[in-house]
Amino acid sequence: MKNAQCKKCLNKFYKKDIYTIQQFQYRKTPPYNWTLEFFKKLGIGEWDSFYEKCIMVYSKKSNDVWKNSLNSIL
Repeated sequence: MKNAQCKKCLNKFYKKDIYTIQQFQYRKTPPYNWTLEFFKKLGIGEWDSFYEKCIMVYSKKSNDVWKNSLNSIL
């Protein structure tokens, strides 16, 4: 039964296919604390559910913002 809903695309999917921003705690960069703040500004909580394709979009977006913020400092 599809009973989880992606916060981005609003599609329903199976619970076993849920992704959250908690997955980002295993990335080396950006740091997880930075990631939490970034998503908080987007209105996304640590436990919001996402479909795999949608979480990948957010992953790329957060990486791009992180890299741009580093470039502006240098």
